[in-house]
Amino acid sequence: MSVLFLVLPLAVVFSGLAVLAFLWAAKQGQFDDLATPALRVLRDAATGQERTPSGERTADSRKP
Repeated sequence: MSVLFLVLPLAVVFSGLAVLAFLWAAKQGQFDDLATPALRVLRDAATGQERTPSGERTADSRKP
């Protein structure tokens, strides 16, 4: 029973720190663009071509 006097305040402190970390990240804009980083891995930087989800290469439409 005495361990609750240690564990319960620690749980409250860690929960508060997690909430503060989330609020800080949201305020800094960490969650503004969730789609672009996931699609960035499909871009082949060496050749300037993009890959489709199936792995096929397509021409880069942004370059002239």
